[in-house]
Amino acid sequence: MTGRPMSPEVPHRVGVGALNWLVANREHFRPRSTSAGRAREALKPVGELAVIGAVLLREGVAGSRQSAQLDGLLDFAWRDLLKAGDVLAAMLRDEPLSPIPMEVYVPFRELGLRHAGIEEHLRVVSRTTSWRALEALPNRRLGMMRAAARADLPAYADVAEAARRTWLGHTPEPWTVEYNLAYTVTHTVFHLTDWGRCPAGLPPDLAEYLALWLPVWIDEWAELRHWDLLGELLIVDTCLPAPALDEEVWRHYAEAQSPTGAMPVQGAMPSGPPDEVFDLVHHPTIVAAFAATMATSHALAALNPAAP
Repeated sequence: MTGRPMSPEVPHRVGVGALNWLVANREHFRPRSTSAGRAREALKPVGELAVIGAVLLREGVAGSRQSAQLDGLLDFAWRDLLKAGDVLAAMLRDEPLSPIPMEVYVPFRELGLRHAGIEEHLRVVSRTTSWRALEALPNRRLGMMRAAARADLPAYADVAEAARRTWLGHTPEPWTVEYNLAYTVTHTVFHLTDWGRCPAGLPPDLAEYLALWLPVWIDEWAELRHWDLLGELLIVDTCLPAPALDEEVWRHYAEAQSPTGAMPVQGAMPSGPPDEVFDLVHHPTIVAAFAATMATSHALAALNPAAP
């Protein structure tokens, strides 16, 4: 680290490329199977689109072209893919206690896109004992609780206690982190900080633990060229009270991005039929758009610390 603020040019370029690719490939977000399992699986990236849309709008770093692209992409996701929420409402009728429709719905709701039937269903089921007793891994339960809170549903457990039950909440030996645990770390941070909106939501001891060990983990997965996990760890950095914003790592990450704007999962871009390539790279590309937006916002703020 040089101590100089990171230039916003590199993450901005990554973000523009990622958004261009998502817009160009939006038709591939349509489910290609009518089975219930495949339909649920296809919902996840649609919800992720809404999350990055909300982040781009919140951080205010999108230019006029990006804003127009984003508006079109979110409108397509809500009105075309989700049928203005009817797809999620139908899923809730089949699986009344599934948290997945709620988790997909919440970011759209925060963008002002509402569905009265979903809202009423969630109000009813959230009062049941069964809803409160749903079994889930600690990180998953924390995510469900935070999504419910963002949907203005009554709290059924203490968020701080739920956070302490996660792997990160125990601040374990940092050398024991591995692939799957690293992803639970990233999502614990996302849930506690409301996807980077509120860094103060991260308890001070967890923030200190991450400030010490996150750079080590970032270097490790950068060396392994695991771009999907590296992207999520770079987002975690921007969720901390004092992000490191390592420009050398960001340049390494940017070099992995394909000329089309897609980001591979690990190593080089895969080849094959477009739909199969899409299935492999849509998540790391969404992650790249998110990470780039947050890093650009923080880099610009560091260049002008007196700005409001």
